[in-house]
Order: sequence, then C-alpha cells, then structure tokens
Amino acid sequence: MAVTTLELEERKEGKSLYSYQKGAIDKIFKCFEEAEEDYHLLYQLPTGGGKTVIFSEIVRQYLKHHKKQVLVMTHRIELCKQTSNMLTEFGVTNKIVDSKADLSDQGDYNCFVAMVETLNNRLNDGKLDISDIGLVIIDEAHYNSFTKLFKFFEKSFILGVTATPLSSNINLPMKDNYNELIVGETIQSLIENEFLARAEVYSYNVGLTSLIVGANGDYTVKSSEDLYTNTDMLTKLIQAYEERCKGKKTLIFNNGINTSLHVYDTFRRAGYPVAHLDNNNTKKERKAILKWFKETPRCCSNLGKYFNYRFR
Repeated sequence: MAVTTLELEERKEGKSLYSYQKGAIDKIFKCFEEAEEDYHLLYQLPTGGGKTVIFSEIVRQYLKHHKKQVLVMTHRIELCKQTSNMLTEFGVTNKIVDSKADLSDQGDYNCFVAMVETLNNRLNDGKLDISDIGLVIIDEAHYNSFTKLFKFFEKSFILGVTATPLSSNINLPMKDNYNELIVGETIQSLIENEFLARAEVYSYNVGLTSLIVGANGDYTVKSSEDLYTNTDMLTKLIQAYEERCKGKKTLIFNNGINTSLHVYDTFRRAGYPVAHLDNNNTKKERKAILKWFKETPRCCSNLGKYFNYRFR
C-alpha cells in the first residue's frame, strides 16, 4: 500500500493536517509497507502536537486500503470517548467497547475503541472477536498495562503513540516491546513554528535539598510528602496562586494524593472554591468534579499524582 500526503487532501471530513503531521503519517505508512505484519512501532510527539489527529487519519487511510479491522486502546474513559469522537470527525465509524457495550453487532464495525482493562476482560471471556484486527493503536503507550494484551495480537501491526517514550516502570523498558521509535517534532520546533503557544513560566525558590532519590530513580514518597505538605510550602503555594492565578481557573498537580488533600484543605480554609480529584473517586464523583471544574468560573482544582498523565 502506498499512501502519500496528496491522498490526505482528498479527505473532506475531520480536521486539516499540518505539514509535520502529514510527514509523520508518511513515515508511519512507509513502515507499514516495509515491516512485517507483527511489527511494533512507537511514535513520539509532544503533548499538544496532535497525536490523536495523526492516528485518526492513519485509521481512516488504513481502512481505506485494507480489508482488516482496527483497534485503538486507551487507559482512561475520558480518553476513550475523546478518541471515539475524533475518529468520528475523520469519518471513521467506530464502536466503544466498554463494560456495558452490546457486542452482538460487532460485525458491523471495522474500528473499535477500548480501555485496556475492559478489553482484557472481554478478550479473556471470549466476547470480542479480534481475529480480523490488522492494526492496533495504543494511546499513552508508555503505560505498561497494555503489554499484557500483546499476546492477543501476535499477527497485528502495533503502533504505540506517546509524548514520553520512557516506560512508567524502570524494570520494563519500552525497547522490550517495540522494534523502532519514530521521533516527531520537538516542543521548541512546534513553538517556533507557532503550532504551540509559548508558555509563560514563573519559578519560586522552594528548596529541594530535602528530597531523597529512591531505588527506582524517583523521589521517595515520604521525602516528597514531607516537603510539599509542610506549612512553609503550603503558604508559598497560596502566595504564588494569589500573585499569578487569582481570579483564573486553575489546575494544581501534586506529587501524590496525600499532598493533594493537604493542598485542598489549605485552599478551602483560605476561602477559595476548590475540589480534589484522584483515582479513588468513583466514576460518578469523577464526572461531577470534572463538570464542576468546567462550569465554575474562577475555580481551583488540585489533582493527585495519578492524573499527571494528562499534562507533561
């Protein structure tokens, strides 16, 4: 199959593509043509560069030229829905495979979108037919939860996409699961060419000498919590918020859930509308909190470490 950027111009539905996105698609399809059917390719692009746009166009082109099906895997329900909506914008009819999905009509679809854990359950109970899956796309591929599903797709081309091509587990390097890495545009290049906005960065001297590096190369939970939950640090946080963000909708990302709860309590006692969100919240609570943040002007939301995957 030969796919060129000229073919991309034929698409009438969906979003227009930037030159670097077209270039990435050409490289990925060239790999399709030259590699074995079970090749594992990893594509890296900074957050905001449009990875979902790129792989949605890849799905559209793949289905146009192959009589095989496509599966897109995500690890959060929000990403699952966003991905499905983007594919629809590109004219790709798709079905979300969630815990409540009726799979009796799966034969009517050529593209499926699923969360990793739900998919694992459906595959293990034999309720999803994957015999005709030719392409598997993995969003946020640096999370190791996906690798347990590779055994089901030994004859499929796997495309992993991520902003950070470093495994979430130091003991499970990505080189063990992917044959090749294609590196996309840099953040600096995207900013210089006005594809990304230049960030305004403010820094504060908070003194990090008390942090201790653990065996996994990251700061230990205890040393991080001791630093970020002490009174001086929380006071500086309130000060920084009032200097730079007061009156604006604000997100605060914390090093851990316990720290996030301390931050929540600090802002609440200071009289600011604030919510705390982490992976212990139920689906109903999570939905309500995200709705509150979207609809409430001049609010502050602080998130536990579990949610740092959304912002790099």
